[in-house]
Amino acid sequence: MTPPASPSAAAARFTGRAVTGERRLSDALAEVALDDGRTVMAKRGDGPGAVRAEAAGLRWLAGAGAVPVPAVHGEDGWWLVTGRVAQGPPDARAAARFGRELAVLHAAGAPAFGAAPPGGPEDARIGLAPMRNVPGNDWPGWYAEHRVLPYLRAAVDAGAVDAAGAADVERVCARLPELAGPAEPPARLHGDLWNGNVLWGADGRVWLIDPAAHGGHRETDLAMLRLFGCPHLDRVTDAYAEAAPLADGWRGRVGVHQLFPLLVHTVLFGGGYAGQAVAAARSALAAG
Repeated sequence: MTPPASPSAAAARFTGRAVTGERRLSDALAEVALDDGRTVMAKRGDGPGAVRAEAAGLRWLAGAGAVPVPAVHGEDGWWLVTGRVAQGPPDARAAARFGRELAVLHAAGAPAFGAAPPGGPEDARIGLAPMRNVPGNDWPGWYAEHRVLPYLRAAVDAGAVDAAGAADVERVCARLPELAGPAEPPARLHGDLWNGNVLWGADGRVWLIDPAAHGGHRETDLAMLRLFGCPHLDRVTDAYAEAAPLADGWRGRVGVHQLFPLLVHTVLFGGGYAGQAVAAARSALAAG
């Protein structure tokens, strides 16, 4: 099958509407105006399985009936066309609602740690990096094998993490059964919950975009949300904890859960994140 030649062609194909305008936001993303007054987003995939994984993730998150996500109009392996979120300013009331809804999303669960969304591929993506969705029943062992060590090896091979730093990360992996806290069931994760994927809607709600959805530990989403900052984060966290209390000591486990995104960033963007990853490992060891 020949891929659509443009975002407009993809939008017209999946919505069945005529296109009245297009605004490119990047080489891979555009806003497309339709003749019925709607505006949709057309996004080109950045690797094999990326579009399929994102579409399946959005549908899976939507199925929880909790945090809103854009509707999927269609995908074909090259392009993903979704609804557009009209944005407004961050708001404390919306933050509290987001915290409660995120708790409901996580509680919707997953068949296993590492479980892909229904219809999603095993070989998925987190941002521009590959991410394998391989199911496991034991979170510490699964997290080490499929979310930390693959990126650590890649970072070491690239020369971004030195032997001493790698040894500290490996020590965290070895001690995960004791550092992970009480066992929890697999949660339905957004999976790439940094501030750039959190949209404050004009409707007074928080919307989520660009998931790397999979079954995981709910503290991973919360730790990633803390990593790069988020407006009204304390309101989000407090409302989440009221709706779904977190296990004692969760703040001391933030470093454990931030290892995954920090090592992904190290692989993608280089050594500046390596120091943060090693610091997170040492923080986790000290807290444990």
